[in-house]
Amino acid sequence: MSEFARPVSLRSGRLVALFVPATRPDRFAKALASGADAIIIDLEDAVGHAEKDAARDALAAAIPAGGPVLLRINASGTPWHAEDLAVARRLPLAGVMLPKAESRDEVEQVAARLGEGVALIPLIESARGLAAARSIAAVPCVARLAFGSIDFAADLGCAHTREALLSARSELVLAARLAGGQGPMDGVTTRVDNPALAQDDAAHAVALGFAGKLCIHPGQIAPVMTGFAPTAEEVSWAERILAALDAGGSVVTVDGAMVDAPVRLRAERILARTGR
Repeated sequence: MSEFARPVSLRSGRLVALFVPATRPDRFAKALASGADAIIIDLEDAVGHAEKDAARDALAAAIPAGGPVLLRINASGTPWHAEDLAVARRLPLAGVMLPKAESRDEVEQVAARLGEGVALIPLIESARGLAAARSIAAVPCVARLAFGSIDFAADLGCAHTREALLSARSELVLAARLAGGQGPMDGVTTRVDNPALAQDDAAHAVALGFAGKLCIHPGQIAPVMTGFAPTAEEVSWAERILAALDAGGSVVTVDGAMVDAPVRLRAERILARTGR
């Protein structure tokens, strides 16, 4: 078992997920063994139009056991959407990823067709989707939001850079918090030959309030996990904060700075990221 394997909830804690094409059932078990918190079997972008029906029909016999499996279906309004929903209802899935999500009504309609108890992760990939993110996040079946940053940048005609996408990422974090849910999942790092970039992208996402990330290659999993983990300095600071508060009451001073309840919360959240 991978050193990163752990019980996973779609609604709480870190969620790092690895995409695997639905046309490659030989890779499903390997993806689960990669150390990712979950895998996403992809019927959308990774599958050509001519292959979608065959890939969908083969899933029932190919879904692996031993870990959380999500299914990314095709978007509402596409020719494959209805059949994707039908097969998703029959599969032992942890949840369904809905691409191109753009309204609360759309998400609720998909939820109704999937049936009670199926968790949804809507992908926000357009200006319309971002504008509706707060209402989408509030739908009860939504486990958390995810950011399709590449499609979003294409929709807006903006650069796919941290600076250009900062306001969008911040709005998704705010939408998730207002809905009382877990932080969203950040989009993919497109470079699969640069683990340092994947780690740095993950650390950037954490700094903004994200609680997960989408990955497209097994080699990205370990660096992304490292990016989500607190640094040794952060852990040391958090431990000293909690020790001081536990010993000294509700308000104390550590390193010359006042420490009170909000600082305690930050320290607790840092330690929670260690998996303790």
